[in-house]
Amino acid sequence: MAIIKTLRNFTPVFGKNCFLAENAVIIGDVVMGDDCSLWYGVVIRGDVNSIRIGNKVNIQDGSTLHTLYEKSVIDIGDNVSVGHNVVVHGAKIEKNCLLGIGSVILDNAVIGEGSIIAAGSVVLAGTIVEPGSLYAGVPAKRIKSVEPDQSKEMIEKIANNYVFYAKWYDE
Repeated sequence: MAIIKTLRNFTPVFGKNCFLAENAVIIGDVVMGDDCSLWYGVVIRGDVNSIRIGNKVNIQDGSTLHTLYEKSVIDIGDNVSVGHNVVVHGAKIEKNCLLGIGSVILDNAVIGEGSIIAAGSVVLAGTIVEPGSLYAGVPAKRIKSVEPDQSKEMIEKIANNYVFYAKWYDE
């Protein structure tokens, strides 16, 4: 069973049909929607400020979510895929986004709806990623627009796949 810890009178809240890997750690002021999955080695520390996660969000193996005390929060929209070993620190991720493997999203950055952050990229604090964009590099810069239909289809497919994979663990 995942490690779920109440801290500072905040107990994590989970929606329906969520998968929590046995070694996922969820602490404090965390609220998660329906059909989400937290995979192996995920750490979500709502110890110093709030973390809100929408519906059908998958946070893949080794990822960490944290904030700055009284300075930043995390707000993740619906249908977001957070790739393996991603760090989200006090940022807003709008709906239908993909954060590539090993990317880092820093405080008060906003990842616009339908955007893709390439693997290994670092989105600096305060960066505003335009909706429907591909950002890549260190620091991350806009590479191009992504075709809305193609990106939505791909991102939705990944999110749906993770809902499907999570069901294997119920057997």
